[in-house]
Amino acid sequence: MISKDFLKDNIKTLIYALIIAIFIRSIFIQPFYIPSSSMEPTLLMGDRLFVTKFSYGYSKHSFPFSPPILKSRIFNRIPKRGDVIVFKTPADNRTDYIKRLIGLPGDTVQFLDGDIYLNNNQILKTIKKKDDKLFCGNKIINVNTYIEKLPNDKTYKASYRTDVSFYNSDKFLVPENHYFFLGDNRDCSKDSRYLSEVGYVHRDNLVGKAQILFFSSDRKKGSIFNIIKWNEILRFDRFFKKIK
Repeated sequence: MISKDFLKDNIKTLIYALIIAIFIRSIFIQPFYIPSSSMEPTLLMGDRLFVTKFSYGYSKHSFPFSPPILKSRIFNRIPKRGDVIVFKTPADNRTDYIKRLIGLPGDTVQFLDGDIYLNNNQILKTIKKKDDKLFCGNKIINVNTYIEKLPNDKTYKASYRTDVSFYNSDKFLVPENHYFFLGDNRDCSKDSRYLSEVGYVHRDNLVGKAQILFFSSDRKKGSIFNIIKWNEILRFDRFFKKIK
């Protein structure tokens, strides 16, 4: 027969473990899973990564279920252009998105002839690979992949469809305390270009900075529980890879 003291001690242990886990997840680091292809080729569907919660300070969205315990951001730190960031979408303040930061408060962003202009200056890009192939949902699309360079010398890969691309846009003026994000898979990403769905993201909606991949699997090739096919399913070359 199990004694009451035994049950009591185990319940206490579980409660303490839960509190510690919530504390670590809220204050320090949180794992995230990539369910879409909007950040290819940087992040692939099936990637699992760690996000540091302390990188930009804390808001109510730093905590599970976004409890209204903070009215604004505390210990605020300004993110850098080119950072890959997890944020809550302004549409519902609940859904997690991950995109690359392009525009800071006061910046202008515009697409002209398929190129990005930041504050009226073209973001430099050099071809990395022509006729590349990426996922867009369950479809495979043909893209050209470039290395883009931001004014702070941050470089990263970005891909554009070879057939129909996001070619021209109005000029976006980033409001005070807001940020402008783009997906690296430029023609397969709902991001700040779509004002009714994402739009400008308030600084309080920032969750954290994506830092490192710790695991990656290709679910299209099978379940990770199928051990004999691990050489096909697991992307070992992506384990513990720093996110650029």
